[in-house]
Amino acid sequence: MKKTLFLFSIVLFALTGCKDQVTEMVTYKINEPVFMSKETFRNSVKVTSDPTKITSLGKMCFYEGYLYISEPEKGIHIIDNRDPSNPQIIGFIELLGNADLSIRNGLLYADSYIDLVWFDISNPAQPALKGRLENVFSTALPMINNGFSFDYGMSYSGDSTKVVVGWTLKERTEPVAKYTGGGWYWGWGRPEMYNMADGAVPSVSLNKSGNSNGVTGSMSRFTIYNGNLYSVINNAMTIFSLDGEKPVKAAENIYLGWNVETIFSYKDNMFMGTPTGMVIYSVTDPLKPTYQSCIAHAYACDPVVVDNDLAYITIHSGSACDYSAKENSLIIVDVADVKDPKQLVTYNMTNPKGLGIDNGKLFLCDDGLKIYNITNPQTLMANQLAHYAGMDGFDVIPQSNILMMIATDGLYQYDYSNLNNIKQISKIPIGQ
Repeated sequence: MKKTLFLFSIVLFALTGCKDQVTEMVTYKINEPVFMSKETFRNSVKVTSDPTKITSLGKMCFYEGYLYISEPEKGIHIIDNRDPSNPQIIGFIELLGNADLSIRNGLLYADSYIDLVWFDISNPAQPALKGRLENVFSTALPMINNGFSFDYGMSYSGDSTKVVVGWTLKERTEPVAKYTGGGWYWGWGRPEMYNMADGAVPSVSLNKSGNSNGVTGSMSRFTIYNGNLYSVINNAMTIFSLDGEKPVKAAENIYLGWNVETIFSYKDNMFMGTPTGMVIYSVTDPLKPTYQSCIAHAYACDPVVVDNDLAYITIHSGSACDYSAKENSLIIVDVADVKDPKQLVTYNMTNPKGLGIDNGKLFLCDDGLKIYNITNPQTLMANQLAHYAGMDGFDVIPQSNILMMIATDGLYQYDYSNLNNIKQISKIPIGQ
């Protein structure tokens, strides 16, 4: 998330007494939480079949011809994408606090600030709310977009009847001793949602029992593996079993020691992106993930995808993890031995974000969209197949020769069935 920026003004004044004393005062800005009663919050879910304009980009999940796009903290847009040359917005799920989503066997799972909510999407045009697990994401908070920190004590006040749903920026003047003693926090709030907790290859397109999963992107904080939903928020991993009639929290939270932004499953391992590097956990025992290794990089957000025992990581400057970050790179790592990953090569990029792989082709959001043949990682730059500039790409899902790319100004789709003639076939505007 954004690092905290404080503007200080020191005011000195004399106190009465036998000798002058000087007290330092500090003036600063801070976000104070806006609360909503949990009852109102949980009764606010609405489903409409009226097309609703997408005003800001978010995470994506593709399932059985339909694309589901989260609009951060507002809800989920439903797009009939059976004809990708003519996609149609057919509905909207109003869901406060939503950032991530995943789909398995006709059920859509989504976060709603502190809760996990699920819907029956057997009829995509008419999703039906099926249930809610309450208070499972206890540290989740709304996004902060103004560069200032938040009042930790107020936000986590312990009031079990309310949930934080927004922020009000306030200016305070206090003695330095009080200021440095607490009341503000250099914290991260919620992992960013417009940037980062879905490009990619399916995290798992079919699990071991043959059940069908949706395909998410590289920016996702949700992934489904072997009948379990793994979610990372801040420094905690939460695991839900999806094998019963309703999801069940299957284990105690695993505290990872890193502020994890993205998660990607490959074989029996979870590859997680953090501000300082890629972290690998084994899920050979699905309910007891165990640390394997990590590989460090410059401080920045980093989505990860893995294919053919190679991990592809992007880091970019000006990220919401650290706006002072200068690095813009694509890093390729050999993860055949997850206990001893080996960095193979690093390529300089313009400002790379989400990425995905399909059948030996890398799709990368960088200066628009770049497509590479990855037969030999050492010669990647010499094997660029296409470059479409002019948009700020965020994440991608390549599936069945159709690339779905979400960017700040729209949902773009490309037909790559003919690698010698990759072409854009549609666009749904965003934010217009």
